[in-house]
Amino acid sequence: MRSEPHQKPAPTRSENLTSAEARARLETYGPNIVGETRITPIWKILLRQFTGFLVLLLIGASLVALLLGETVDAVAIGLVVLLNGGLGFMQEWKAETSLAALRDMLRPRAKVIRDDVPVLIDSRDIVPGDLVLLEAGDQVPADAGIASAIGLRVDESVLTGESVPVSKDTDGVDQRDQVMMGTNVTAGRAEVVVSATGPATAFGKIATLTGSVEERGTNLSRQLGRLGGQLGFAALLLGLAIALTGVAVGRDLMEMVMTGISMAVAIIPEGLPAVVTISLALGAGAMARRKALVRRLQAIETLGAASVICTDKTGTLTENKMTASALWIAGKSYKAVGTGYDPAGRILLEDDPVRYGSNPDLDDALDVMVGCSHASLRRDGANWQMVGDPTEGALLTLAYKGWSPVPEDAPLAEIPFSSERKRMGMVRRKGDDLVLLAKGAPEQIMDASTTWRSPDGQVPLDAATRQDIEQIYADMADRGLRVIALAQHKVSAADAPDEDLEFLGLVGMIDPPRPEVRDAIRTCIQAGMSIMMITGDGPLTARAIAEDLSLPVEKLMTGAELEKIDDDALGALLSAPVLFARTAPEHKMRLVRILQAQGHIVAMTGDGVNDAPALKQADIGVAMGIRGTDVAKGASDLVLLDDNFATLKGAIREGRRQFANIQRFVRYLLSSNAGEVVAILINLMLGGPLIYLPTQILWMNLVTDGVTALTLGLEPGTPEQMTAPPRRPDAGILDRWALAMILAFGTYTGFASLYLFYTFQPAGVDVARTAAFTGMILFEKTSVFAFRSFSLPCWRLGWGSNPKLLVAFAAMISLQLLVVYWTPLQQLLHAAPLGWKHWAAIILLSLPLIIVPEIIKTMRLKRDRPTHSH
Repeated sequence: MRSEPHQKPAPTRSENLTSAEARARLETYGPNIVGETRITPIWKILLRQFTGFLVLLLIGASLVALLLGETVDAVAIGLVVLLNGGLGFMQEWKAETSLAALRDMLRPRAKVIRDDVPVLIDSRDIVPGDLVLLEAGDQVPADAGIASAIGLRVDESVLTGESVPVSKDTDGVDQRDQVMMGTNVTAGRAEVVVSATGPATAFGKIATLTGSVEERGTNLSRQLGRLGGQLGFAALLLGLAIALTGVAVGRDLMEMVMTGISMAVAIIPEGLPAVVTISLALGAGAMARRKALVRRLQAIETLGAASVICTDKTGTLTENKMTASALWIAGKSYKAVGTGYDPAGRILLEDDPVRYGSNPDLDDALDVMVGCSHASLRRDGANWQMVGDPTEGALLTLAYKGWSPVPEDAPLAEIPFSSERKRMGMVRRKGDDLVLLAKGAPEQIMDASTTWRSPDGQVPLDAATRQDIEQIYADMADRGLRVIALAQHKVSAADAPDEDLEFLGLVGMIDPPRPEVRDAIRTCIQAGMSIMMITGDGPLTARAIAEDLSLPVEKLMTGAELEKIDDDALGALLSAPVLFARTAPEHKMRLVRILQAQGHIVAMTGDGVNDAPALKQADIGVAMGIRGTDVAKGASDLVLLDDNFATLKGAIREGRRQFANIQRFVRYLLSSNAGEVVAILINLMLGGPLIYLPTQILWMNLVTDGVTALTLGLEPGTPEQMTAPPRRPDAGILDRWALAMILAFGTYTGFASLYLFYTFQPAGVDVARTAAFTGMILFEKTSVFAFRSFSLPCWRLGWGSNPKLLVAFAAMISLQLLVVYWTPLQQLLHAAPLGWKHWAAIILLSLPLIIVPEIIKTMRLKRDRPTHSH
């Protein structure tokens, strides 16, 4: 292998590589790629469309029919299998190619020094030892040691979940002198020497952890597999029993073999896999229009069954845009309105808006926010974009909300931020004076201050006042705010030190929740789902966001505390709402596994590479499309293209609607097939000729039933779907009530078809068989209305609320008329023309299938008005 997973860190040095050295190292270490190779190959997507048990059963039935010379039956079943596989393949390949297009659009480039010349190269061509130039706005292309840096700050949230940028330098330990692949430079500039690329980076190691997680089948695939096994076993057993019974009573062997095959074909709903696939594909199309890309068709249904949603915070629940929300200036408390980097908000003092020029104390504070900053804002269409450090961007946005003027001249001098000093300063001209503007951590700013701006003006900063300010700072921090202090000092020269400052006040900021998330969380909780925040951010910030979102939290636990307890104790804790902070990727995976062991269906949302292992471990992984990393998207089943958590609410509703509709058309198809089985079985006992020919059974199961069932799968969702609790993971598509319903409809339609067959036999077997065959199709089409809801009558649902069902009903009846009266179809299906008396009998026998269910449901509705899933 070319790549070297355990690369040794390159020494930090300022020399650069030659082009020849870079090519040699690229051959040794391989391309600087993580996650791209995990895109599912086309053959694998195609192959998995033909691995379901029902599909394999149909392939087997097609081969048996071919061996017995029933070419038409074999071709018909084969076409259904190909249609089903083609539809599934098209949807899943479309999702994969959409992700590949997103990846190509976002492929980063990096500036390196090669042959003593700065060049811009594709980041995949970077090798250990490369000297890379970084500045604000760049993505770090590989793990690297810092050779030199000025004011370097890096957003590491994709790796750690920590929303606050980290200061970097060349003197510290604990990775302060390292930058990691996939992180983003928010301020400053640096020269770094690459120490690891590709799989050997911290980013790559987490991706490797993701790859170690085995693929999990979806809940729906398990349910359909179980149903297919039951149907297959029943079909084979009943077909064999009938064939043996017929031979035992003296019937012709070949006739009994064909009868047994007919019975097996009648039991298996051949159209079920295609109907399921088409229904899921239509649902996936609807979700794509709502900005959710479905990578696996059955994923949406699994999300509807989820009982726990484990969610990351930064960029998922929050905007990943620091926002200044609280100010304490000269002893007065202000608040800011508006989130993100849009300066359209206001600054309020006791609910009254204030702006620059109305308050000299606030003016001086705003001057620091604007003047001691490298950040900039620009408008991009309807959106505002910020370039620079998120903290500086938040302060700049706040100053713009107060209509603060922008300095026209460049600063005369700068004292850059460092991890030791934890403050920065800039000297600017203000009128005829030179003023040093400073901001930083409250303790460090107070250490450099000798006076403070009180309500009465500038006064000495004594110990008592400092204690009061520290309490205000602590109160802000307890609310989860990141607090920055502001100060200034008139100086005589541009190179004056940042000392003898005048302390102006404090600004509290936070990465605010997305405005739509609160309603989405409330809806999910009403639907009986638990929401668990698992973040790499600090405990105070995490709790503040949870409280702002009305997310229930009874206990807060950090990753360090998590490591000290065993799985049993942790599982007991998870019975109550718990918030997890300062977590690592392995912590998230562990939590997901324990929840799954308790019987939960777990959904996991996230965007960073640190979320990817848990995304893959979960029953359904939901990645963010804009901010999400390739590794996170590759590990997910669903990608939210707009990074909007509220889109998840729509996906859950769609998942529940899909499963309810799958239950509807599965029960409908099985009740139709049950009627055919009853008619064939009783007719065999009576010793009559075949009541249905194999081609007629296939016509009923594949064509007329399939189309009607598909439109039944398009029933619109109801509000009650988001108030009922998630179904149990072991709850099957069929239950006792469903079996009773299937048996009742099957018994009636089977005996009604037998009645037609034997009543009209004097007119000839072909006419009697056509009457029974046509009657069964009308019975099955009429009974579809009873399956629209298991609790509400159609008059309550609205007869026209699913117009596609009405169109399918009319189309299938019209198609059967062609079978009866159009010569080509007559010959294909061995049908004979019917007269008025035949149609009158068929219609009269069909009416109870509509009237009786409507009466029963209406009586139940008026009796107790239950709340049921529809």
